[in-house]
Amino acid sequence: MSDLATLAEAGVVDPLVGHPADYHVFHQFIERCKALPAISTAVVWPLSDVALRGTVEAAVEGLIEPTLIGDQAEMKALAAKIGLDIGAYPILQADDEEKAAELGVAMCRAGNALAMMKGSLHTDELMKAAMARDTGLRTARRISHVFIMDTPAYARTLLITDAAINITPELEDKIHIVQNAIDLAHALGIPEPKVALLSAIETVNPKIKSTLDAAALCKMADRGQITGGILDGPLAFDTAVSVKAAAIKKLVSPVTGQADILVVPDLESGNMLAKQLEYLGGAQLAGIVLGARVPVILTSRADSAETRLTSCAVAVLLHYATHPAVRV
Repeated sequence: MSDLATLAEAGVVDPLVGHPADYHVFHQFIERCKALPAISTAVVWPLSDVALRGTVEAAVEGLIEPTLIGDQAEMKALAAKIGLDIGAYPILQADDEEKAAELGVAMCRAGNALAMMKGSLHTDELMKAAMARDTGLRTARRISHVFIMDTPAYARTLLITDAAINITPELEDKIHIVQNAIDLAHALGIPEPKVALLSAIETVNPKIKSTLDAAALCKMADRGQITGGILDGPLAFDTAVSVKAAAIKKLVSPVTGQADILVVPDLESGNMLAKQLEYLGGAQLAGIVLGARVPVILTSRADSAETRLTSCAVAVLLHYATHPAVRV
């Protein structure tokens, strides 16, 4: 038996985390939405198979009432090609991605849409319009992104932030990133989420900025500057998600081994972590942008229609967490 085979066998016999038999999170979100009205949603440039199919499936599921924004002729041709009926949905003509993004943002600013959804355009194009200082969707809160993970290797809802918007956030940015994620966790039914502030080590090292930020964020939570969650850090990834790893390292914390939110040091590490869990760990994921005037459903162009469906469910729950259940 090779050394690699020995390691593989050890991993099966003595795993660091429990492995539920199947996915356990996403279907619960969709089920909760069945008691809520669909939310009007500006769908920007749904000109790929998965983007248009995901939009229609979310509408049929009763999650969204979409307005399709893009080239009308191209959209109808695509729908006919893949066998979708989009005749019931309003279409706003936009000749290019930039104009489509601007129209989607304008709908949300005017109150004609309660959410905005990315289609097949690039994230930068959509977020450029959303983050425009005078005409976008900014609020007093820093805009940030959260991946919601449903993985068979972890028996909790797992949120990862920020892996798509803030490239190298400063401490002031991370205050908003953490609070945004906590507020989302509340909307998803986690009353007091456990927040792990990730780094490479569990001790404060002046040479590693993420450990200093983690320590400061924990003290801010102690002083009420961040509310609604239990923070701990710096924590390495293993101790954040594995009780056994934390015990081996003699860490005692209400967060270790049972984190609900993973706050990453920067976009690169967060994006790689989320996609590793997806492609190597079998996780499903949904994506949402927080801190804007409305929820922004933000998924990768490579994501499935199912991912887009669940991301819509998250947007619905987020909207009704702060608004009465009435239609626009």
